[in-house]
Parts: sequence; structure tokens; C-alpha cells
Amino acid sequence: MSEPSPPLADPDSPLARKRVSVRGRLRNYFFTGVIVAGPLAITIYITWWCISLIDGWVKPLVPSAYLPDHYLPFSVPGLGLVIAFVALTTLGALTANLVGRSVVEFGEVLLARTPVISGLYRGLRQVFETLFSTSGTSFRTVGLVEFPVKGTWSIVFLSAPAGPDVQGALGAGNEHVGVFLPCAPNPTTGFFFYLPRSEVIELSISVDDAAKLVMSAGVIQPEDPQSRLQAMAAGLRVAQVGPIQPRPSATSPAGSPASPAAMPARDRMDA
Repeated sequence: MSEPSPPLADPDSPLARKRVSVRGRLRNYFFTGVIVAGPLAITIYITWWCISLIDGWVKPLVPSAYLPDHYLPFSVPGLGLVIAFVALTTLGALTANLVGRSVVEFGEVLLARTPVISGLYRGLRQVFETLFSTSGTSFRTVGLVEFPVKGTWSIVFLSAPAGPDVQGALGAGNEHVGVFLPCAPNPTTGFFFYLPRSEVIELSISVDDAAKLVMSAGVIQPEDPQSRLQAMAAGLRVAQVGPIQPRPSATSPAGSPASPAAMPARDRMDA
């Protein structure tokens, strides 16, 4: 005779529900750990990569006798970044005075007379002055344009108004502006084109919020800081005051006087 097979477990039994609950809890813990550790790990990796890249550029330019790595049994990370920061700050301070400005102008004259390097240098300098200028407005305004078809809207960054040649070719009746349309999820690539300013809807969100909106494909929406502060203030008020307890009335729900046992001591004495 064959042995009877063991009975199948009831899926509605408390043990099965507990087993499913533990499995779901472990899954939630795992994904919570991924959400916490993922951005942190990627941030540390990119930061370490940038520091290593700058160290690889700067340290070979410094004599080994002036580097602490020559005297220590280990390499000091970030030393090249510190040296580059100090050097660039010193260069900016020297350029701000008359002597440094004269030296920079002399170097620019030499570069301008070089056939191939002159065009490359002028173009790169204009780009850097436009991007890092504190008084410029390029790529500091976010807008919406109808692209790629009518009825669909895309995020763009406003660059600069069209130059005289471009504006003259497009027609002087309507002002045109250059816009950059980033691609998701990499906002460093995209399309650049000119549009009439009337066809661009400017938004009040920051460039950082717009970049996060593009990189996340619309998952991360820009938050209103004022609403967030109001919600935090409301939560603090509730935590300080506590929930308001309703005071028991002296009459029953039917309108008849409450019993002496249900009345406070002071009310019983008055009665």
C-alpha cells in the first residue's frame, strides 16, 4: 500500500498568511534599502570619479617633492582638486587687477594670431562667459513649446534672443529666441532651434527642477516650497497643541439632562 500524501496547506490559514506577510515585508525592506543606498552609492561613485580625474590632471604638473604622496606610504585623494581650486582662484584674483588683465590680453593677442587655435579659443571663451556669467540669463529660464507635434508640449531652456542676421532672415515682425530642448534621460543632448517668443510659455520652476523632471521622465515633479513649509508648520502646530478633545455636554443626545454620575463634580454640587 502506498502511503497517503500529506494534506495540502490551506492558503487561508494563519501560517500561510504569516509566511506571505514575512515575504512581502522582506521585499519592502529590500527595495527600501535600494532606494536609500542607490542614490548614495551613485553620488559617491561620481564624486570619487571626478576627484580622481582632476588628481590625474593636476598632480603630474606638480613636482613630486612638493606632494605629500612622496613622503607618505599612501596617496592623498583630493589634493589635485585643492590645488586646482587654489590655482583658479588665484588666477581670477590676478585677472581682476590691471597687471593680470594686461597679461591675459597679451596672451589672447598671441592666440588670436594662431590660425587654428584662434577660432576654437574665441568660441570656447564665449560659451564659458555665457554659461558662468553671474549677470547672464541664458539657460536660466524654463519654458514649454509645442513639440514634436501640435498638442504635445516639451520642456525647453531659453538660450538667447536671435542675433541680427538670424532675426533678419526670419523676419523682423516677430521676435525670435533660441531654445534648447533636452532629451530624456540625458539632458546634455537635445535639439536647438529658434522659435517666436510668443510660442514659448515661460515657467516659474527652476532649472534644477526642470532637469530633474527631464531626467526622471516626469516621475519627479517640482515641489512648491511654500506649500511644503505650510504643511510642516501645520504638523508642528498639531504636535504642540495635540488633538482637541470635545467637552461632554450637560445634556444627553436626546436632549434630556444627563445623569449626576455623568456630570462633573462642580456641576453636581451646583445641582
